[in-house]
Amino acid sequence: MELLALSLQFFDLYKPTLVSTQNFDEKIIDDDRLKIIFLWGINCPNCEIAKKVLTEYFDEAKNWDLDWYHANVYEDFELANRFGLHGIPVFLVYRAQKRLGKISPFPGWGAFSEAIAKLLT
Repeated sequence: MELLALSLQFFDLYKPTLVSTQNFDEKIIDDDRLKIIFLWGINCPNCEIAKKVLTEYFDEAKNWDLDWYHANVYEDFELANRFGLHGIPVFLVYRAQKRLGKISPFPGWGAFSEAIAKLLT
C-alpha cells in the first residue's frame, strides 16, 4: 500500500483531533482523560512507519480509553520548539494538566502498547 494511503488510513481509523500552538493548552490540558498527542511531519519516514504499525494494530488500540490528538510540526514550528523536538515522531502523553511521558523514537508496537497500558491503569 502506498504511503499516502497508509497515512490517510491511520487518520481515518484513529480520528485524532488536530492541535496547534494556538489551541494546545485548551485542547490537551483540560480534563482527566488520558491523551496521546502524535507529533509528526509530512514525508517523515519514521512517522510513516509509526502510522503503518499503529494502523496494523488498530484492533487492539481501539479499546484503549483515551483521546488521540495530532500536529504536523513541519507546519507548526512553534509547537515543535515548545517541546524541544530534535526528531519525530514523538508521542506525548497527558492527563489532568500533567505531562506523563514522551515516547520517541517510535519503539514498535510491543513497547508502545506496553507503555500506554501502564499509563491507562
